Amino acid sequence: MYAYKGKILRLNLSKKTARVEKVHENLFRKYLGGRGLGAKIYYDEVKPDIDPLQPENRVVLVTGPLTGTPTFGSSKFHLVTKSPLTGIYLCSNAGGYFGAELKFAGYDGIIIEGKASNPTYVSTEKSLGSHGRAQ
Repeated sequence: MYAYKGKILRLNLSKKTARVEKVHENLFRKYLGGRGLGAKIYYDEVKPDIDPLQPENRVVLVTGPLTGTPTFGSSKFHLVTKSPLTGIYLCSNAGGYFGAELKFAGYDGIIIEGKASNPTYVSTEKSLGSHGRAQ
């Protein structure tokens, strides 16, 4: 899949679970980039009557095919959710290291769902095998 890792990390804060979901190559072809993939996930998972501040909403962080490459402007990632201000689709992007680091950790995106009972953080990192190679 060339520029994609083919995996999304799904975090459920209510259940305190994390699972890796495979993304079919056809989705990357049909919904180009982080904005396209984020919009597809939002459309499939966020129902029109969900309140933006309820645990049923999703926060989707997604990267594009050039994220993490030396291409100009490739440090971007997209955040997709239902806006608390407008109550409709919100897509924003940001630069910096997060998008590239997410890709280097082996993921094209993260879907956050549910509600944490306490302040929570998430750490992703590659583990090194016995020969010092990332697994």
